Amino acid sequence: MKNIFFIVAIISATLSGFSQESYYNDLDLTLTGLTLKNALNQKIVNTHTNLLSYSEVWTACKNTDLNPDNSQEVVLVYGWEDGSDNIDSNDRTRDITLQDNGSNGSFVWNREHVYAKSLGNPNLGTSGPGADAHHLRSADRTTNTTRSNSKFSEGAGNSGNVSGGWYPGDEWKGDVARMMMYMYTRYEQVCLPTAVGVGNSSLTPDDMIDLFLKWNVEDPVSDFEKNRNNYHGDTNNSAAQGNRNPYIDNPYLATRIWGGDSAQDTWGIYTSSDTEAPSQPMDVIASNETTTTIDINWTASTDNVEVTGYNIYVDDALTAQTASINYQITGLTPNTSYAIQVQARDLINNISEKSTVVNATTATDTTAPSVPTNISATNISGTAFKVNWDAATDDTAVTEYRVFVDGVFEAATADLTYTITGLTVSTTYQISISAKDAANNESAQSPVVAITTTDGGSNGIEELFISEYVEPNGGNNKAIEIVNLTSGAVDLTGYSIKKQSNGGGDWVNELDLSTGAVQSIVSGDVFVIIHGDADAQDLIDNADLVHQSVSGVWGAPINFNGDDPVGLFKDGVLIDIVGTFGGGGSFGQDITLRRKSTVSSPNTTYTVNEWDSFAANTFDGIGSHSATLSVSENSLENFQVYPNPNNGNTLFFNTNKEVKVAVYSILGKLIKNQTVTITKKNIDISSLSNGIYLLKITSENKSITKKLIRR
Repeated sequence: MKNIFFIVAIISATLSGFSQESYYNDLDLTLTGLTLKNALNQKIVNTHTNLLSYSEVWTACKNTDLNPDNSQEVVLVYGWEDGSDNIDSNDRTRDITLQDNGSNGSFVWNREHVYAKSLGNPNLGTSGPGADAHHLRSADRTTNTTRSNSKFSEGAGNSGNVSGGWYPGDEWKGDVARMMMYMYTRYEQVCLPTAVGVGNSSLTPDDMIDLFLKWNVEDPVSDFEKNRNNYHGDTNNSAAQGNRNPYIDNPYLATRIWGGDSAQDTWGIYTSSDTEAPSQPMDVIASNETTTTIDINWTASTDNVEVTGYNIYVDDALTAQTASINYQITGLTPNTSYAIQVQARDLINNISEKSTVVNATTATDTTAPSVPTNISATNISGTAFKVNWDAATDDTAVTEYRVFVDGVFEAATADLTYTITGLTVSTTYQISISAKDAANNESAQSPVVAITTTDGGSNGIEELFISEYVEPNGGNNKAIEIVNLTSGAVDLTGYSIKKQSNGGGDWVNELDLSTGAVQSIVSGDVFVIIHGDADAQDLIDNADLVHQSVSGVWGAPINFNGDDPVGLFKDGVLIDIVGTFGGGGSFGQDITLRRKSTVSSPNTTYTVNEWDSFAANTFDGIGSHSATLSVSENSLENFQVYPNPNNGNTLFFNTNKEVKVAVYSILGKLIKNQTVTITKKNIDISSLSNGIYLLKITSENKSITKKLIRR
């Protein structure tokens, strides 16, 4: 308790000797961590007394973004050049009268949402957070369009596209970081740093990322930022909000909340109050080494005020932080030596020397995974089928499954399913699966399951088409699903998707669908493409292609918005579309569109009545598509029942419709009667003895009889 009183006294005394805005007089500046963040949230929410309209932001920008050397110009965020190279998009300033009113051509400036609208949750729009002038900056229109909704990512030099996103430029990276900190503090879950920047949040207590903490340290606050902040803090100004950005007033507040390297303490009340680092952690001991974890403990450090935590380094990389004097390091590799050190830190972020290196080695992994179980096949056609199985277990981790066809190794995969193609019609294949771990330990192969391909007959459907379109109301949980309802596997070579930006111009941003690991779609299956920054688990779990960047444009064409038609192409020719090409307008904003179950073929004209619509952020239907197709005279002749012969407890049916299944003995006695649906395509046959049975399968007053062999 004495230590707490001591630091409060130091800060209180220091405040009288340093310039301190009266804005913070009612705030307890001795707070730390998320408690301080919450206090700042209350402060900037309560003082945000003037909620600007989007049009009023023009007035604000013309005041806050004035060029200090020329009052007839505004300073453009991301810009760096003085205008002498005849390239408009990199200019640092622009004539203040050339605001973007839709008629001034490309040489104009507009309001850049530094926190991109579509990355908010929900979309920030043009009111509330979408009209908060603390993150709306004057920008060249072309540059603004180039950045689009790209995430911020690490880079160097001037602004531009970098691998993974957009670098704002050396001059602007600190501005961006402090704007993102403000937006997160002000609007909380609506404006997550993890949604707008490429970085790691594992060492912070919430969703703040290391990228913005780093930029906040590397690029100190400029007079330009201070002037903008002062304008909005004074409600006597014509378009002031009334609140301030605390991280411009003192960048060290971010360090005090989220940790990391110490930023500039412009008030001098923190870093000057305590200059003594904690003592070096001693007696670091490693113990309880498993194949993937090592436990460590050490003697507590001392400090003149208070030790608040410890940094854990593994092979000289900061790996974790803890307030305890013990920690379990996880996620390690078996039979590997690691160099471990511990460092103490205090409330003012003074850090001790690292402890003496302790070397520890994880245990050797000699245990094989369990044998995979419940092997089955779905989507059976004349030349392909999909094999499925349940996960194996391991003392470390299963890293791959090995698929065997007729006893011969076929392929390895990390998934719980694998599609086998290039098969022969009406042929039985013996399938088994084994599991391996990172130490190359391999399980025995599973019991063999016999799978028989169909006779390859056509069902009259010849082409792929788009079955689902997902456009959320914030963030990048965007997806396109493509279905194969033909009777065979379809190779993805030659297939691509493109978008038309804003419903005008040419098709752009072509994405070759065969560029990923999945090269074909089996009959009855779907192919899902998601945005590289999608974080909805339903999308991630069902993704066949995760698309991140094309020609430096983040996620295109899967960065489509509600006014961007999306087309499916084969060998460069449009075969299906969602949205009206050249139609303009918003057909699919903040919505999920799913093709009706009665549709069985593509359409190059967007037809609204072919689609069912669902609320924004509806992801539960992704990864499968239900189709109710018309019954032809011979449709039941190609009805698939497998495995047959069957030595298991489950009989599967490949059907796109509801059917009734009756099981008879060879003498005609009814044994079992059950309905198979499009969501439950199997029946339990564990009660059947070995022998021969007859299956009567009925659909829409048509029926066929098939023989079942139970072994």
